[in-house]
Amino acid sequence: MDAGGTAGAGEDRGEGGGIRTALAGLTTRGRSFLAAGIAAAICAYVLGQSDLLRVGLLLGVLPLVCVVVLHRTRYRVAGSRRLSPGRVPAGSEARVHLRVDNVSRLPTGLLMLQDRVPYVLGPRPRFVLDRVEPGGRREVSYRVRSDLRGRYPLGPLQLRLTDPFGLCELTRSFSAHDTLTVIPRVEALPPVRLSGEAKGYGEGRQRSLALAGDDDVIPRGYRYGDDLRRVHWRSTARYGELMVRREEQPQRARCTVLLDTRGVAFEGAGPDSSFEWAVSGAASVLVHMLERGFSVRLLTDTGDSVPGEGADGFAGVSQGTAEAAGLMLDTLAVIDHSDGTGLSAAYDTLRGGNEGLLVAFFGDLDEEQAAVAGKMRQRSGGALAFLLDSETWSREPADVPGPTEGRGERLRMLRESGWTAVTVPRGASVEELWRTADHERTTLTSPAGAKAAR
Repeated sequence: MDAGGTAGAGEDRGEGGGIRTALAGLTTRGRSFLAAGIAAAICAYVLGQSDLLRVGLLLGVLPLVCVVVLHRTRYRVAGSRRLSPGRVPAGSEARVHLRVDNVSRLPTGLLMLQDRVPYVLGPRPRFVLDRVEPGGRREVSYRVRSDLRGRYPLGPLQLRLTDPFGLCELTRSFSAHDTLTVIPRVEALPPVRLSGEAKGYGEGRQRSLALAGDDDVIPRGYRYGDDLRRVHWRSTARYGELMVRREEQPQRARCTVLLDTRGVAFEGAGPDSSFEWAVSGAASVLVHMLERGFSVRLLTDTGDSVPGEGADGFAGVSQGTAEAAGLMLDTLAVIDHSDGTGLSAAYDTLRGGNEGLLVAFFGDLDEEQAAVAGKMRQRSGGALAFLLDSETWSREPADVPGPTEGRGERLRMLRESGWTAVTVPRGASVEELWRTADHERTTLTSPAGAKAAR
């Protein structure tokens, strides 16, 4: 399915820049012709050779004639761009469709079309378009690909007009731009049952009002449009006005995904770094929870969340689920390291109330930050932590040691605080660790596991 929209039509009337701009468009061949003509004319004057003077005049005048003709060209050309799709995961390709329309009554000459793209997306695409008849159009396309997430500008689209001899080139630019959003990779996660689901994980809802019988009904005043079958006659007689049964108010289960973005917590850069794995993991969990019907919120160590989300986050299993997922993925596409050194801001945000299920992606934790993370567990119905050791990610696989004493101690502190905590080895998939977390939770909550933990 195509995404994105027309880049907007621009017109090139061949009038900008004046004659000086046209002279600056002389190619190497055109400058060589002009220089050779001037040299031949000087030699003809010195040697008194009239035939050589004619050759010099021809060589010198031809580039100037091409400049004047190209400068006075009155092409009216409209250009547009379409992305398919406009949002693409890292490592995947997107196709850019370019369209050029000749909206004038005159045919065009040879046109060279090129689009400006960042070097990360590949080489700059160039196309040669033959003569375009009046009212005609030409369509070309090219592919772009990036292993790095981000937002990349495309454009402006440029047309190069050239004369038949290749002596002069003029460049005309359209004003429209487009933006390609490269989002993190998202892995499909299995529907495991993690701790905290008693708060409503299964269907994504929990009842806030239970109707045990007629005496337990909490009525409210009648509102225009209410179903008359819900009129509560006993309360109507008691209060002297029409009362209706209050509808059961479903409360959607909540999930907060905490992403540690501290620059001091991660080492290395590039698509295979530990930070990129954490971003991809957060994206996978966000999409998975939205699909399961959770109200999902994305939180960083700075206490910031996605602009536009409500107090409980974005609601899943609704018409806006795809839009909510898109907003979160767009945020993760451009997220970068923060300058903070602690998790206190995120803890202050979580301290406001019960956050339901808490899923965190931590980088390196010292003893102080592990203690702060332990306090976060008290404000959630269930907590799952993925702990990355950036030191092992910055080495070659053969040089990766076993669990260090410091990392093992941080893992123990999280588990003693009530977290279901797993370490993230280099190259592990999010789906694999998601199942591992479920196994860890099952082991700890079973009677045999509880005795072993003691």
